[in-house]
Amino acid sequence: MFETENELYQELKNGLNKAEEHLANEYATIRAGRANPKILDRVLVNYYGSMTPLNQMANITVPDPRCLLINVWDMSAFKDVLKAINEANLGLAPSDDGKSIRLTFPVPTEERRKELVKQAKALLEEAKVSMRNERRDAMDAIKEMKKENILTEDSQKNAEKEVQKILDNATKNLDEMFAEKEKEIMSV
Repeated sequence: MFETENELYQELKNGLNKAEEHLANEYATIRAGRANPKILDRVLVNYYGSMTPLNQMANITVPDPRCLLINVWDMSAFKDVLKAINEANLGLAPSDDGKSIRLTFPVPTEERRKELVKQAKALLEEAKVSMRNERRDAMDAIKEMKKENILTEDSQKNAEKEVQKILDNATKNLDEMFAEKEKEIMSV
């Protein structure tokens, strides 16, 4: 239970920020024809019996805009890394020279870019639903504070307006993130 409205607002902002950060991380993994090392963040390699993130076993560089170069530190794990990349279903065919792995990003077709925009839109909606749930929780907390006479009726109305204002600002940020991602995806 919250003692003051400011505690409530802070908790709401924290929840909204988490949703925004989650969306930003999800958008980073959507590839738009440009090489982005973040696409490999979810690749796990079976390394001596434990699943290890690829970025903790190799150096990942971007030698040119459409290519990732992966240099594995422990060459005994090279085949396992190659296998993990293939199993990750990234839509990329890795090529190796025995020392390093190259992932070349093809230029996405118009159809593929539209598909990626739809995917980004779905992620945006997911984040907005999460934010609306945060607002609902805040509104319930306000009603509870009113019930326990922490808030007057006027301060309850003001608090509800403030919660809506905070949500509107956060939603605007998400819409801007989507617009940016859409522009990135649709540009060839």
